[in-house]
Amino acid sequence: MEDKKEESKCFICGATSDERVLLNSEHEGESKKVCVRCLPPLIHGGS
Repeated sequence: MEDKKEESKCFICGATSDERVLLNSEHEGESKKVCVRCLPPLIHGGS
């Protein structure tokens, strides 16, 4: 039986950890991943 690992993706852009560094976060009460490229707009309120 194969053991499939669920691939982590940025909840905003869908980038994987093979593409960018992902950080753990919590959004709307759920644990989610966010990539380093999407993090600055979240911090600074960009659209």
